[in-house]
Amino acid sequence: MPETGIQFGIFGTALVRAADAMLRSLGGSEITLLLPMFQTGDNLNAQLGLVDPGVEEVPLSPVVVRNLPSANTGPRRRLEFLMPAAAVSAGLSSRNVASAEAFFDGVMGIVYDSDLFHIESFTSEYFGGMAYLYRLVGVE
Repeated sequence: MPETGIQFGIFGTALVRAADAMLRSLGGSEITLLLPMFQTGDNLNAQLGLVDPGVEEVPLSPVVVRNLPSANTGPRRRLEFLMPAAAVSAGLSSRNVASAEAFFDGVMGIVYDSDLFHIESFTSEYFGGMAYLYRLVGVE
């Protein structure tokens, strides 16, 4: 029997749940994403960019963190952050962002174990047209 779009959707949803359960069972940690706060208002200094609007801290879990090799001339530390689509989708809907790519493009930094990392790369894993796992590589 040929696969239909409905079956891929069902399998995709099941894979999203499986990825979330797998990362939780692997002892998923928590990271904090730093996003810029947007100020709107009539304050002329804020409109000219003379006032620092600050950052918004967005906790994200479960996240599995793995050490990656780093070249001697490269960054001091490289970490891979694996997170399920279920955890990311909560952040997307609460901030009215259309896609995970747009969301992670706006991230200023990642805080893990009180260390600050910036995003070196971002990839997503898909099945049946549905993202089930996101991978960020952060460097210190």
